[in-house]
Amino acid sequence: MRNRIAFAIVLTGLILSANGQWLNYPDPRTPRTPGGKPNLTAPAPRAADGKPDLSGVWAAEGAPASVNSSFGGETFNADLQFISKYALNVFADLKPEEVPMRPPAAALVREHARTQGKDSPTSHCLPGGVPFSSLIAPFKMIQTPFEIVMLLEDNNPPRQIYIDGRPLPKDPEPSWMGYSSGNWDGETLVVDTIGFQERSWIDSAGHPRSESMHIIERFHRRDFGHMDLEVTFNDPVHYTRAFTVKAGLRLLPDTDVLESICAEGEKDRVHLDKN
Repeated sequence: MRNRIAFAIVLTGLILSANGQWLNYPDPRTPRTPGGKPNLTAPAPRAADGKPDLSGVWAAEGAPASVNSSFGGETFNADLQFISKYALNVFADLKPEEVPMRPPAAALVREHARTQGKDSPTSHCLPGGVPFSSLIAPFKMIQTPFEIVMLLEDNNPPRQIYIDGRPLPKDPEPSWMGYSSGNWDGETLVVDTIGFQERSWIDSAGHPRSESMHIIERFHRRDFGHMDLEVTFNDPVHYTRAFTVKAGLRLLPDTDVLESICAEGEKDRVHLDKN
């Protein structure tokens, strides 16, 4: 079976997922048109407590078919159907003079460009983290009354978002995925995440994060097959102000996420190290 992810960003070392899961299994919970196709404009489902149910396999709305990389303006013509432009460059909508980076952060990005991304975490089989990995490959949300679990196809540990009212930890041990606590603002799930370690990047351009990074995500499922995602980044170590991106997510019906084992069959890193 041909792998569903047709393109890997060389700059980030994204490893293609293995296949062998139920990719075409009709879900009886999915509303259908008279012709039997998934009705993605049907009303959003509800959980037992009346809140929107965000469960499902989701993917970011893809970038244009041809995009400029952040390293030297090289153009890639590739299948970017699951890759948001914000995964390539979180400042994709800004002019260079508008990017709110502090000088040391700008120097880090230039160094990442000089090495052509060879020092990116994902090129060493490390997690892409939050929210990068949910903007570069499909992911599955499983909603329970007390927490939401995200299974990320892009070689990450499961992400846990607690919705049981617990506060964020006061002195968290830095981690790749951070610590997430969510609450409902009407029909929108608001997720606060802190406690990141600083090795991860926030995009493939190499924009950095520090342990002070605070990310706020707002998930709004507007109908059965479409969800709006708003992400606000606040990291006073690297950036002069908070900044926000807005991305669309689309449901992938009657399918599942794929298993991703970064080191299995991996043949690229040895060549990266020699250059």
